[in-house]
Amino acid sequence: MTSMQATAPGTVRYEARDGVAILTIDNEARRNAMSLAMWRSLPSLAAQADADPAVRAIVLQGAGDKAFCAGADISQFGEARSSEAAVAAYDEAVAQGGGALVRAAKPSLALIRGVCFGGGLGLAMACDIRLAAGGSRFRIPAARLGLGYGYEGVRTLVGRIGYPATADLLVSARIVESDEAERLGIVNRVWPADRFEAESSAYLAQVGRNAPLTLKATKGALAALARPEAERDLDAVAALVAACFGSHDYREGQAAFREKRDPVFRGE
Repeated sequence: MTSMQATAPGTVRYEARDGVAILTIDNEARRNAMSLAMWRSLPSLAAQADADPAVRAIVLQGAGDKAFCAGADISQFGEARSSEAAVAAYDEAVAQGGGALVRAAKPSLALIRGVCFGGGLGLAMACDIRLAAGGSRFRIPAARLGLGYGYEGVRTLVGRIGYPATADLLVSARIVESDEAERLGIVNRVWPADRFEAESSAYLAQVGRNAPLTLKATKGALAALARPEAERDLDAVAALVAACFGSHDYREGQAAFREKRDPVFRGE
């Protein structure tokens, strides 16, 4: 069964189908740039996906094939970042939006077509896995806009792609093509644009067939690693792992292996 929120320009649409929650950044007129309201909507959408027992993974994508996300909607900056307090509120909304994907209880995947710039690249990096169509382009243009790139954003980048690549992206503000993005670890996989829909759908279908409790335990460990060491709740991660071994799905996985058949997991 499919559930869908009302759609409108300048929104993040939510759809759940085939075990996956799909969040679509929908602002095509501005290359899917994120407004303040769109940033603020992400935590509740991630929570909605976490609360749905039928959802095993969260997918973030851009509407159309021209852009994943061009970053923050700069046309709002005059109003939304007009004072020190407004800047702080805006930055908090951005941090909470990306952080919701990092903290989500289920794995998150970014499907990237076209432009992935600035805050859009930050959102992609907040996801656990990034799959890209050939011809996609990546950039952090803060140095060309006079923007300060905050510590948390830099820390996330260093954790994902390492210090040298992070320094290169931020200091040069250059555009990185999809093949180099794969080499740098900005994306996990790149497929030709004409095969991207089929290949990424097959990848998501494979994820959707996997054991939900194992996916949650994996995400729990990944989310812990994304936090500073002092903030990691390793007992909570251990509890997620223990839940796997005590589950029906663990017994089903063993039985399916012995019987040489595909397992049918229930998430319990």
